[in-house]
Amino acid sequence: MPRIKGSKALVLEFLLDNIGVVLDAKKIQAASGGKSEWGRRLRELRNEDGWQILSHKDRADLKPGQYLLETTKRLPAFKRGISKETRAWVFERNGYTCQMCGIAAGDPDPFIAGRTARLTMGHILDKSKGGKDTPENLRAVCANCNEGLQNSALPKPDRIHLLAQVRRATIDDQQAVLRWLQQKFSSSVKKKR
Repeated sequence: MPRIKGSKALVLEFLLDNIGVVLDAKKIQAASGGKSEWGRRLRELRNEDGWQILSHKDRADLKPGQYLLETTKRLPAFKRGISKETRAWVFERNGYTCQMCGIAAGDPDPFIAGRTARLTMGHILDKSKGGKDTPENLRAVCANCNEGLQNSALPKPDRIHLLAQVRRATIDDQQAVLRWLQQKFSSSVKKKR
């Protein structure tokens, strides 16, 4: 029985077949077999495997969602070193909520109907720029924000703005916020007693 290639191998094969050609995200996703995590596989190839895959962050002539593999020469790669304990601690600290867009794990995915939001670890200062795998440099982010589907996140509201929005909400919505806060902080309240 022939072995089926994974999405990472399919993306790499597609890039190698198109060296020097600017490729858009839709073509790369199609080459991955239509996988939703094609962006993660692309980052793994670039960051962990050392392939020089350029994006708009690397070259001004590339638009967001465009990628270019210029050469087969690979850079030294790095390995991820986030322990399960650190991962669990960061998720707990961030309330199992994306720190970019605010969506919680298990909420309906706003981009893909029928799918729920999944959280992953995101670096505040990227590893390629010297960021470390420490809790201070990690945050919970949803797969959409991590893959760039969100493109930009609203800034976190300050306390005054947040309270003003809650005060303006209907009683039902205010009660929903209260229930959510009680549930979120119930374990920390019990620990203080």
